[in-house]
Order: sequence, then structure tokens, then C-alpha cells
Amino acid sequence: MSLRFVIVGSGWRSLFYARIAAEHPEMFHLEAVLCRNEEKVQKLKQEYGLPATMSEEECEAASPDFVVVAVSKPSICEVTLKWAGKGYPVLCETPAALTQEDLGRIWNMAENGAKIQVAEQYFQYPMIAAALEAVRRGYLGDPYAVNISLAHDYHGASLIRRFLNLDVNTPVKLYGKRFTFPVMETGSRAGDVTNGSIKDRDRIRLTLEFDNGKAAFYDFSGVQYHSYIRSRHLNVRGVKGELDDLTLRYTDDKFRPVMRELEVNWTEDKKGIRSVAMGNEVLYENPFSTGIMPQDETAIAALMMGMKQFIEDGKPVYPLADALQDAYTLILMNQALEHPGEVVKSDPQIWQ
Repeated sequence: MSLRFVIVGSGWRSLFYARIAAEHPEMFHLEAVLCRNEEKVQKLKQEYGLPATMSEEECEAASPDFVVVAVSKPSICEVTLKWAGKGYPVLCETPAALTQEDLGRIWNMAENGAKIQVAEQYFQYPMIAAALEAVRRGYLGDPYAVNISLAHDYHGASLIRRFLNLDVNTPVKLYGKRFTFPVMETGSRAGDVTNGSIKDRDRIRLTLEFDNGKAAFYDFSGVQYHSYIRSRHLNVRGVKGELDDLTLRYTDDKFRPVMRELEVNWTEDKKGIRSVAMGNEVLYENPFSTGIMPQDETAIAALMMGMKQFIEDGKPVYPLADALQDAYTLILMNQALEHPGEVVKSDPQIWQ
């Protein structure tokens, strides 16, 4: 039986959930998309054929199994608290909140029984999930350093903690700087850019030092998401080896060096990933045997699949404490950027 859900919000992110439901009707059924005005309602109905409405009552009358909150970042916290307060399990977009006070409000509501999950999807990307699995299987030994140029802000913070096997209780200090460089535009959310335009783009470099001696070197520019001339990279190091993008180098049980490649099994259209392996060793296998989607949709769909167990027994795909810690790390990152070169330290939080 498919999970029934409502989307609150009509922007770019909401369409990901709609596409997933359309691709896998056996698993998900979109009951309604709640919009702020009639113009958005008509746009979603006419352009995408979605069940758009301005009526909260209509959304509630559909008795959804859960509610997706996909509104603007400044509004996510209040809308999440509103729908969770109505008694609905909520899957909210990232970040859960933008201030420590609001992060605390979400935690307190969850502690009082509200069911809230945050849609942090990057660790569920097929390529990233495979890399995490390679690290988890111990090829590097205990990972102690990561150079990451994969994702921005809280997404980057989430991946740093996972690749370094850090829990939310590990104190951290940060320092760094924002740089600005000109970059030729080659792509955007809307498609290719071929007019030769050049724009100044920020590039953020931050060092995160954890109290247990581990470290992360964060390097990202938003242009990397939609550019054919700016790549994204990952390097994870441990005492026994190193994962460098798709190349794994490590020492075997006789202390001999080994080099292996992560091999990607793409779909015919090269948009989706069926599996990732090293020889006969499978590191990732797509949970969908048919209707394999691009990495972003695949990752979000995995979170949506996890809502069933979360609703039934409270087991999360992405623990709320993790989500709040990652959002708190973004606050620290921004503080460090406001004072270039100065050290910013974390403080204990109520979810720790």
C-alpha cells in the first residue's frame, strides 16, 4: 500500500517529491500541494498536472500519512512546528531552522512526541553512499581527515560527520574565509548557459578541528552544482589508506599496498545509478529495481521510504539530533566567515 502525503510549498524542491510519486505510484501517492496563492495553484495544475490547492482543510481532509514541508528556508521551522503540532509526521526540507533558538524548539516538540524527520539527502546519494560504505568496511582504518568539495553548508557538515564517524557530541572549532573569483557560467537549474557570461562567485574555505583530533577541510562554491568546468571532489584519509574520489588505496592484511576503483553501473540514459562495486564487492545497490531516478531523486525517495518505519516505530533514517547538529554547524560556519581567520567554538546543545 502506498504512503499518502501532502506537500506544503510549491517551489523547486517540492517538484522533486512530485516526480518521485509519479515515478513510483506503487509506493507514494501525492494527495495535495498546498500553495500560497491562486497563481501558483494554476501553474502547478496546468504545467505539471499536480493536485494543487490553497486550502489547508482540503489537505487535512486527505488524511495524509505524512506531510512534506518544502517552503523557503526562513519559513521551514514555523511551518514544520505548525504541521507537527497538528499531529502529522513531518518530513521537512533542510535546514530544520536557522537559529539555535528555533533548533531547540524543534527538539523540544519532538521530545514531547512530535514525529519530525529532516530531508538531508546527500548521504543517500548512490555515489556518496558507496563511498561511505567503503569507509565503513574499514579499508582506511579509523578515518581521521576529510577534504570535501561536494556539497554546501549543512549538507557538507552532515557528510563530514559521517565520513569521520563522529557523533553529535564531539566539540568542534572552525576558522576560515570567503573568497570571490570570476567564473564563466556554463549551466544553471534552468539548463545550459552558452552566452559567455562571467560572474563573481564565492568560494568558501573552512577548517574544522574536532576535539578527538580529527579534521575536515571544507572547500565549496555554489557554482559547482551547475557547472561543466568546476568539478566536485572527495578525499578521506585514515591510517591504513585513502579514498580519493573513485580510487581506493589501502594496505592489506600483509601490509601490501592495494589500489581499487569504484565502478559505477549507470542506467542506459546515464541519469541514474543501478549499483556501485569494487570488482565483485557491491558497495551500493539501488533500492528501486525499476524506475531508477537521478541521484537526487533516488536519495530523497530513500528518505520517503524511511517514513513508513519512522511512522510505525519511530526509527529514523536521519536522526533528528544529527539534523539539528548539522544545522547548528552551519550557524558556526557563518560565524567563522563573518570573522575571517578567527576561531569559532561549538557549545553544548540540548539535543546532545
